[in-house]
Amino acid sequence: RLADICQNEPEIVKEVTKGSQMATRECQFQFRNRRWNCTTTRRSLKKLLGRATRETSFLNAITAAGVAYAVTQACSAGLLPQCTCDRGRRGRRTAGVNEVPADGNWEWSGCGDNVFFGYKKSKEFMDTWHRRKSDVKTLVLLHNNEAGRMAVRNHLRTECKCHGLSGSCTLRTCWKKMAPFRDVANRLKAKFDGASKVIPGNDGKNVLPEGATIKPPTKEDFVYLEGSPDYCEPNKKTGSMGTHGRICNHTSPGVEGCDLLCCGRGYHNEHIREKVNCRCRFRWCCEVSCDVCDVKRTIS
Repeated sequence: RLADICQNEPEIVKEVTKGSQMATRECQFQFRNRRWNCTTTRRSLKKLLGRATRETSFLNAITAAGVAYAVTQACSAGLLPQCTCDRGRRGRRTAGVNEVPADGNWEWSGCGDNVFFGYKKSKEFMDTWHRRKSDVKTLVLLHNNEAGRMAVRNHLRTECKCHGLSGSCTLRTCWKKMAPFRDVANRLKAKFDGASKVIPGNDGKNVLPEGATIKPPTKEDFVYLEGSPDYCEPNKKTGSMGTHGRICNHTSPGVEGCDLLCCGRGYHNEHIREKVNCRCRFRWCCEVSCDVCDVKRTIS
């Protein structure tokens, strides 16, 4: 099935690539201040994906989410012959629909994001090959892939447009739209922080929390099998690149602070000079002009 898609649907493959690249950029943004900063060098990434740590769970989830997101966007933009935007929800409002206007007359219309097509293609690309296996690592991978897709599919926004004379908004049409991908990634980052360590179930078809008193993870939660390295030093076995040479914040007690990021090794300050725009002013009409100033900055 996967080979058929690659051969017969090259435009889908193009969007899958876009989604994967978008996921990588967002992963690096989310972890830019952590010891593990989503390094994507081939050797490091290969080692990481061969494990089942928290970091692996995030990478798998955000990649599955990115693929679903990119394919859905392409549908809405009319770039894919296989799908269009979602016109399935039509007519007057119905009871029980969440995130809809609280007042006034409105109806479902417009061109919503076809997130179910994006979800389907992400599942085909991300899961198909792995479904041939039945080991616990594969169960964990498939669970986290699904958690990533659900962060896109289950958190759509309602957008509306007013109709009426002079903007009176006597009637509104509404449709469903995906949240910005940064919001999706923020949600996944929160799941990373609350991920559950699991063990294989007796039937070999599911996983259970390692602690008997821990609440079982939902389909939107992350799960992992093994603890993470500290990522302080380079380690070929784990794929850690270490934190030597990273810039830290010497005034912060948080994860980006020098004490944590430098793993207690100490740090040094460097004074640098850089050119920045300064004394900017608006000129009629319509441009902004600035001087260029030399400034000194201290980095740790």
